[in-house]
Amino acid sequence: MTTIPDSHRDLLGAQVATLATVGGDALPQLSEVWFLAEDDTVRLSLNTSRQKVKNLQRRPGCSLLILDLANPYRYLEIRGDAKIEPDRDYAFADKLGAKYQVVDLRARDNPGESRVVVTIRPRRVRTWG
Repeated sequence: MTTIPDSHRDLLGAQVATLATVGGDALPQLSEVWFLAEDDTVRLSLNTSRQKVKNLQRRPGCSLLILDLANPYRYLEIRGDAKIEPDRDYAFADKLGAKYQVVDLRARDNPGESRVVVTIRPRRVRTWG
């Protein structure tokens, strides 16, 4: 498994990251996302009605960019494949919500919607700055 270098590990505590997926039209789609990092594993909680989830189900290859807001010439990029698992009981969503001081992510979802845990398995890590 590819590891995050110590020089950029601090960026794993950032508030947001940019998730890049490939849409059905073969064009990139970028979205700001909340994330939780543990060691070299990055996980997201996504609503299944979102285009990002559809894109990842079709093509699991993705990229996550974390920009150092204090120095925009410094960043961490994680390229890899997304593993998607159901989060029926919102266990991971609750854990992620705690990072962002959100009481309950269920309130952000419409009736009948659900969440998945997206784990990005790094194949390549790039840094700058």
